[in-house]
Amino acid sequence: MQLTRPPSPHLRPFLRLLWASAPEGTPDTRTGAREHVLPTGGMHLVFRLSGPPLRLFDDTRDLRGHTVGHAIVGGARAAFYLRDVSVATRSVGAQLHPGAARLLLGAPEDALGGRHTPLDALWGERQTADALEQSHASSNDPARQLDVFEALLTRRLAAATLPRTSPRGLHPAVAASLGQMTRDTPASIATLVAHSGYSHRRFIALFRAAVGLAPKEYARVMRFDRVLALAADDPARAWADIALAAGYSDQAHLSREFSALAGLSPQAWRQTGAASPRHVPAVGAAGQIPSRR
Repeated sequence: MQLTRPPSPHLRPFLRLLWASAPEGTPDTRTGAREHVLPTGGMHLVFRLSGPPLRLFDDTRDLRGHTVGHAIVGGARAAFYLRDVSVATRSVGAQLHPGAARLLLGAPEDALGGRHTPLDALWGERQTADALEQSHASSNDPARQLDVFEALLTRRLAAATLPRTSPRGLHPAVAASLGQMTRDTPASIATLVAHSGYSHRRFIALFRAAVGLAPKEYARVMRFDRVLALAADDPARAWADIALAAGYSDQAHLSREFSALAGLSPQAWRQTGAASPRHVPAVGAAGQIPSRR
């Protein structure tokens, strides 16, 4: 079961979405089960309220992995990651807007991008433990979990110093560029740089600091996002048609990019029949996806 809702108005400039999830009935144990988590270009804050801490794997050959913790910040990524899903867990979390990390977490996006960071490295052990304890007290009621979690972030924001020139924590040039990059026909990076009024190097630095990815990486993920949306809307649609609609030069171009970002080919992704387009079960021995020929 998963419950999602938009944040309260005062948090909407900083949070995109709040969610709480819980397994149905008694959680099954699936030894060795793993999942490909596909990139969104955004940042996530997650509290695990049951089960083991988050365990990640470097690649499909990594059999041991490494643990991150029960309170985790997932930075913006430009490629998939592998996680252990052998035990279903209760969790509550939020998707952050670009620019919110410095205010809510105490670190800029570029310091957190491309990796998972234990929250206690940012908030400190005591504050993180207190936040987890408060969330645990409501762990049997997903709606209440969201209320508690939102209250925690509200207090965190109230204690932050909002910059006068950019109260959302997002540079105006970056904010304008993000709007243009999510269109069906996005502007080129060169056009965004020209419109920003900054040099190419300065614009890249501003963008990376606010988003956690360079503009080219972020544009790549947004184009991939359009592919997933088109494929999910029409599971029978030909990949060649999707490639052209999403802005790729041809199907081969889409296939190369899809494999690089998702860790599997478009057709392998489609054949998994995953309920969520970005959470794809790894199959085969030790949770590995069979290699493509």
